[in-house]
Amino acid sequence: MFRVLNAYLFQHRSISVPGLGTIYLETHPANVDVARRVMLPPLYHFRFDKYFDAPDKEFFSYIANQQNLLDYEAIKWYNEFSYDLRNQIRLDEQVEWEGVGTLKKDVSGNIVLESVHDGLPFMEAVPAIRVNRQNAQHTLLVGDQERTNFEMNEILADEHGRKRKYWWIVAIVLAILALGVLGWHFYNNGWQIGNQLHW
Repeated sequence: MFRVLNAYLFQHRSISVPGLGTIYLETHPANVDVARRVMLPPLYHFRFDKYFDAPDKEFFSYIANQQNLLDYEAIKWYNEFSYDLRNQIRLDEQVEWEGVGTLKKDVSGNIVLESVHDGLPFMEAVPAIRVNRQNAQHTLLVGDQERTNFEMNEILADEHGRKRKYWWIVAIVLAILALGVLGWHFYNNGWQIGNQLHW
């Protein structure tokens, strides 16, 4: 039974138990542990909400399909399952939901879920080693055109070279202008340097 319910829970991320509540599947994304150089898998955590407990029609169709039952038989079967589950918990027993956690009463009489904290066996940390390949060719999308990284390096080198050429051109033009101003000054005033006093 729990195998079918868990399959639905993992596909739809929640499952409602009439008269009890809803179990939600929450995920935390994969993470990189830089210090240990590993990629950590996504984490799964189950949360219980006692305020919403009405399964939708899609759920009963899923159960009917998985158990080869008619829809009304699936509704009856699941309601009996949830009734037995509630009775076990009310008798101060804890119910182990395989792969999800333990449903039980807390000190104040509320039903709580202790989520399993075991990672899924196929979700393990993997090594994350940065690999830098020199002279590896790959394509880049630049605007609406695809270019290789070598083409882009050539284009950027040409632009950088042009900027250098423009700098020299600007420097030469400024030097010519400065020499022109000095030449004009000496032409008008002669070759005298400094202030001259006139009485």
